[in-house]
Amino acid sequence: MSEPLVLGVDTSGPWCSAALLRGGDVLADLHEDMPKGQAESLFPLLGDLMARGGTEWRDLAAIGVGTGPGNFTGIRISVAGMRGLGLAFGIPVIGVTLLDAAAQGARGPILASVAAPRGQAYVQGYGMKRDVAPALVAIRDLDRALVEPGLLSIGSAGAEIAAHLGVAHAAASAAPGLAIARIAAARLPGWDGPAAAPHYLKPADAAPARDAPPVMLD
Repeated sequence: MSEPLVLGVDTSGPWCSAALLRGGDVLADLHEDMPKGQAESLFPLLGDLMARGGTEWRDLAAIGVGTGPGNFTGIRISVAGMRGLGLAFGIPVIGVTLLDAAAQGARGPILASVAAPRGQAYVQGYGMKRDVAPALVAIRDLDRALVEPGLLSIGSAGAEIAAHLGVAHAAASAAPGLAIARIAAARLPGWDGPAAAPHYLKPADAAPARDAPPVMLD
């Protein structure tokens, strides 16, 4: 019996990224930088991907889709589209966060990140001594007490975080679509999880208002 065919898809950033995986073999892998226009480009790109992989939609055993954090509109485009495909073909759609995708394939203590506007980043720790739950933080506010031997900063804000903390930096091992396909394939056996849904993160702590509230005049 052949290994299951898994599609990985992500549009949570300024790109369309997708890959086809069968077992450990990458059948096709496409990543296009795309500041806008993912809604119009996603399915043509997927059609190209399927053709390059020599496969049909009906051959899919599962779909992995990036659930963020990232651009709200981009996340919704791929999550809604892949849930529709999953429903049409009766296959599971497995949500994978972009932080999990960034950390995929790396070893040792890892601080994964996804760049956010205004000097911020979404971060999560993997294999670290201190628990670093997923959160949106200002890079300059990251506590240097997080530093531990061998800590690696990885992800789209990895270089900035590495410079701030004084730790090593490495690029992600694969484009988001391929990393998501690999994670979804690993989760597929016995999968009974919920349908993929957007994964939005808010700041870890609410900052106090900098200005006095407006005075209401009659």
